Amino acid sequence: MAAQRYSRRARKVSLRARLLFLLPVPMLFAGLGAIGRGNAAEMLGELGAFAGLMLSAWLLNEGLRAQEAYDARTVARPPAIPRKLFAAALTGASIFLAGLLGLGQGMFGALVFGLVAAGAHLVAFGLDPMSKKGLEGVDEFATERIATAVDQGESLVRQTVDAAARIGDRRLEGRIDRLCDQARQVFRAIEQDPRDLGRARTFLHVYLVGLRDATVKFADIWRRSGDPRARTDYEALLGDLEQSFSNHRTKLLVDDRSALDIEIEVLRERLQQDGLLVRQTTGSES
Repeated sequence: MAAQRYSRRARKVSLRARLLFLLPVPMLFAGLGAIGRGNAAEMLGELGAFAGLMLSAWLLNEGLRAQEAYDARTVARPPAIPRKLFAAALTGASIFLAGLLGLGQGMFGALVFGLVAAGAHLVAFGLDPMSKKGLEGVDEFATERIATAVDQGESLVRQTVDAAARIGDRRLEGRIDRLCDQARQVFRAIEQDPRDLGRARTFLHVYLVGLRDATVKFADIWRRSGDPRARTDYEALLGDLEQSFSNHRTKLLVDDRSALDIEIEVLRERLQQDGLLVRQTTGSES
């Protein structure tokens, strides 16, 4: 329930941020009107501000997505690029340009408008995360290993979701989303209690690479030919993956090495039977 409430809040924030794509539109029309009047300075100010604000809106939305991923994790690095901060600065610069050239304000007036716009942006959306999150009592090296493992898993999940979106079937997308949510639950468990990280990471890697490759492969076939047999095979594989992961995810973080080793091998064999040879399996588990 908490995760669902968090998702709803994130969607509301994203909707509010997406509205910023609409706010610069009047500047576009004003800039086009300035072209008709032959006013080069006004045209440059309005169209430049329009472009800057559109880029700022895109940066803000990307920054909010990065912060959502950061907030959901126990162990995480801050985003490499402070997108929300850059978005605020770009908003201020765009309003300054619009005021100076588009509206004919003086330097001081345009600067005030720009600073107010940048400040309002920061108040409304805040700053990017700036510090690492780690586990108490866990050394820096171990924390970095956990963060790297979860980053790799999250990347595979995103690739799977992107591939699923190309299928164009809401029911299948829902099943894939649920599988990815199960994987994320394991990510959170690893962050909370990183016992036997290497073995858990091996299972997740086999599982997630298999799911991603199967989804990419099916999406290509389905868009190209709509082959019902391919769909049947893909749904059967999804069913196997759902059952396998549901039955064995609790073994990922307990000292049941033999059962987990067997499950990894069974899952590999199942994926190989479907032509999904996992490209990397054990190379990164140390």
